[in-house]
Amino acid sequence: MIFITAKFRIKPEDADRWPVIAAPFTEATRAEPGCLWFDWSRSIADPHEYVLVEAFRDDQAGAAHVSSAHFQQAQQDLPPHLAETPRIINATLDQDGWSELGEMAVR
Repeated sequence: MIFITAKFRIKPEDADRWPVIAAPFTEATRAEPGCLWFDWSRSIADPHEYVLVEAFRDDQAGAAHVSSAHFQQAQQDLPPHLAETPRIINATLDQDGWSELGEMAVR
């Protein structure tokens, strides 16, 4: 799978509305057949930062995502609300979902 984590620093005036601003992109991405998950979280340390954790089944699913109409639209719609260019980590992993965190196993 392709595993991606990205940090988005949002303009202060848009930070509270970010989930609504990003909703069309989020919903369309989650509907892609190759999307495994696409989840936003707000930083506890910085209320203007959102972290996106996303995963796609394989390279083809990742390519379909970045060439989709909703991705192209997001490239137009989202940057005006950003305070800086998002930062990203992108890795290909030999697994297809989440593993359990054994060090904190619930017994």
